[in-house]
Amino acid sequence: MNKLVFSTTAVWPRTLGRLLLAVPGGYLFAYSVTAALARLLPLERVDALISATLLSFAVYTLFVLWVFARPLRRALWALPVTLALLLIGFGPHWLGGAQG
Repeated sequence: MNKLVFSTTAVWPRTLGRLLLAVPGGYLFAYSVTAALARLLPLERVDALISATLLSFAVYTLFVLWVFARPLRRALWALPVTLALLLIGFGPHWLGGAQG
């Protein structure tokens, strides 16, 4: 005879946390990786931008898969990494030192 086991803890708060980290967090992470790569790739500006944009689709997909594959606490380290990548990609513009 099969016994059904019910968990006393709610699943929805953890799932909602993962969804919030995966969807908007993945978008922000992919966007910041794209900005950093466009700035750091040793190509012409247009070629670097196109290459970084094409890679962003794979980065976003891998980030979403990674968030659901790891425990939530271990997935949260992506937030400081995203901030660092944003500073690499947009820091010169934010600080007023960008050359056109």
